Amino acid sequence: MTKTTQKIALSTSRDIPFNKLVLSQSNVRRVKAGVAIEELAEDIARRTLLQSLTVRPVRDGDGNETGMYEIPAGGRRYRALQLLVKQKRLPKTAPVPCIVRAVDTDVSAEEDSLAENVQRAPLHPLDQFRAFMALREKGQPEEEIAAAFFVSVNVVRQRLRLAAVSPILLDVYAEDGMTLDQLMGFTVNPDHERQEQVWEALQHSYNKEPFHIRRLLTEGAVRASDKRAQFLGAEAYEKAGGTILRDLFEPDDGGWLQEPPLLEKLVAEKLEGEADIVRAEGWKWIEVVTELPYGYGHGLRQLSAREVPLNDEEAATRDALQAEFDKLEAEYAEAHEATERIAHLKQADMAKEAERLLDATDWLPEPLRTTGMGNATAKDVDQMPHVMAAE
Repeated sequence: MTKTTQKIALSTSRDIPFNKLVLSQSNVRRVKAGVAIEELAEDIARRTLLQSLTVRPVRDGDGNETGMYEIPAGGRRYRALQLLVKQKRLPKTAPVPCIVRAVDTDVSAEEDSLAENVQRAPLHPLDQFRAFMALREKGQPEEEIAAAFFVSVNVVRQRLRLAAVSPILLDVYAEDGMTLDQLMGFTVNPDHERQEQVWEALQHSYNKEPFHIRRLLTEGAVRASDKRAQFLGAEAYEKAGGTILRDLFEPDDGGWLQEPPLLEKLVAEKLEGEADIVRAEGWKWIEVVTELPYGYGHGLRQLSAREVPLNDEEAATRDALQAEFDKLEAEYAEAHEATERIAHLKQADMAKEAERLLDATDWLPEPLRTTGMGNATAKDVDQMPHVMAAE
């Protein structure tokens, strides 16, 4: 005798006016998590309702249906629809697609609610990356994608960068052969061949940390914090056709300049321009270098200043300034903070006047005067390309 397999009957679906729906106390979701109700409401307004609500008829004390329906599964969607109704963007009687559970079912409302939440399989991150890429390839701007999914533009760019990694490495990631942090490390260099070479090298190395991956992918590049890059400027480098690699996931201090020969050429040209300015001041020789050789200061002599007598006009100016300074100091002797501030300002004025007087002596070459050095420190001088000159 052949055994007959019992056929499964699916729950019916129908549109129910929104004002006939109420939340069920059987909904197991109690803690707020995931996308906010406001964001979900905006998503429904943009795409309409993508998933039906699961409802059950509400019965009175005698077991008769009242015409109302409670929602054990889909409470967040209901609240989002409720917000749209409150904002008068959705009519109170708008039909809502619902799955109507049978009255005589043996499955409890709590079980329906729990099953809907725990049986939902989350989207694999790689599927999300590729989906963002598909939207971008269809012409959707990054800003529009970000607005549609309530994320920042930078998050969209990160997803697109991850989707652009070598397909071979993406397959490895899909099979749990590498971590997401490792995949992020590979995004620093868009060269697929180089990415694959580094991945192959990692198979024979104990160090598979993301920072090591980034270091291998940027070998030969010049950091944007390098003094040559700082001297030239990223804008000038890119304008000349240079490429700067950027890390969207970790601080990169401006990235890595990918073409060192181009950088050296541009730095040399800019240094020559600076040398021409110095050369026009009358120096006997000019030497341009990006690095000062070891012991470059050996044998150099220190220039000693010689005192130049002031003429009558200069002496009178100095005495007037000193008299004004003494008067102010005496007047504000009790106000310590004011005295210190005024003394600082007057000393600055006197320094400027002394500089003016110094300009008239012609004994000190212009590049060695304080106005030429500004606020430079020994560290500043060591971290910039150099123009060496002599009288």
